[in-house]
Amino acid sequence: MNVFCSNDGKSGSPEGDDEYIDINCPSDIGFHFWDKKMKFDGKFSPLAIDLLYISVFVFAMDRKILRNKQIDNWKRTIELNIPVSNIDFWNRNKKLLEEMINFLSGDIWKFSFRAKLKLDEEEYYNSKKYKKLDTKCYDTVCLLSGRLDSFIGAIDLLEEEKNKILFISHYGGGKGTKEYQDKVFTCLKDTYGLDDSDYIQFYVACKHAFEDTTRTRSFMFFSHAIVMASAFNVDTEMYIPENGFISLNIPLSGARFGSSSTRTTHPYYIKKLKDLVKIMELKISIKNPYQLKTKGEMVLECKNQELLKTNYVKTMSCSHPDLGRYSKHSETMHCGSCIPCIIRRAALFNAFGEDKTTVRDFLLTKSEVAKLNKNAFLQKIRKFKKSSAILEIQKSGVLDENLNSLAEMYCRGIDEINRFISEIIRND
Repeated sequence: MNVFCSNDGKSGSPEGDDEYIDINCPSDIGFHFWDKKMKFDGKFSPLAIDLLYISVFVFAMDRKILRNKQIDNWKRTIELNIPVSNIDFWNRNKKLLEEMINFLSGDIWKFSFRAKLKLDEEEYYNSKKYKKLDTKCYDTVCLLSGRLDSFIGAIDLLEEEKNKILFISHYGGGKGTKEYQDKVFTCLKDTYGLDDSDYIQFYVACKHAFEDTTRTRSFMFFSHAIVMASAFNVDTEMYIPENGFISLNIPLSGARFGSSSTRTTHPYYIKKLKDLVKIMELKISIKNPYQLKTKGEMVLECKNQELLKTNYVKTMSCSHPDLGRYSKHSETMHCGSCIPCIIRRAALFNAFGEDKTTVRDFLLTKSEVAKLNKNAFLQKIRKFKKSSAILEIQKSGVLDENLNSLAEMYCRGIDEINRFISEIIRND
């Protein structure tokens, strides 16, 4: 599919394109970046703005183009023509960009670039709103998704008395995401004396979108943080808190290399992103201090155990928190049976001996998907051999660093899930 991407409101695309989409058209994309009141020591890097717009267009088309319409029910070929501020830069680095996103989504992405005719940032800088803003100073940006890992990551940073942290979230309209992000930040704010301005929630949503396997969401989420950090005018640390076990996200069986093996924080993808940020000459170092930790280890080693134990139920790790509406459940809650839920439940059980999170399917028996996930984990546990761990961890992507440490961490993660299933789920 050929897609003509725009930010200047022009109607229609050149002949030969299959789709036209405008980032500033509310009927195409909900994009509220410029609505936020933001002013830092510097201005946003034009290349970082380009990256953000590229990521939004990718995310939008990832949502719009259905996988089940493809020959193999999965892989799509998507060609985007995108306006940018620096055509030469993006043409030189197109291969890196394509490799990164192809790996992330499991599709074939192709990019062509043209000169951007409208610079939205200039309109923003010239606005009375921007000129009247107080300047905020930060040297750290941390992603706050509302999930358990991001909550722990935020706590650990704040316990280190890093007081110049900007927390960034993204939501896209689905029930559950924003409310849990709000709960998490309120908890951090009340505990550590943060200001409301220390937290920015960005809204991006593709209209008329039906594809659920949105693997490119992390690219768009990270790009928002990169844009923010590009304006700090100092060397900046960008934290992506995610346990290493889920980052590897090894397929549970040979049939699960699709939607069940997402690569949102996979080391290979993060390395490609770091390479791109370096080439963009941004003073940003991307870090995940939990790359060699299981989720259970993250919970157990959190630097404020009392805060975590009291408030972890305010986090949302579920892949489908609002699916309960189909069962006439009005309350958003964890399904308990998706892969992220099972890993979360295992982590909390191993660390605390219990999990007080309310779930819809405690024993993994109420749906065919739950039974399949349960059986997939059981199959993985039965067949798992520690001697094969190094080979196992490379099934979802290339790993060229910390192979032995990652393999050891993966073994500990399998042990966490094994203890949880054998002691709580009580399978015979």
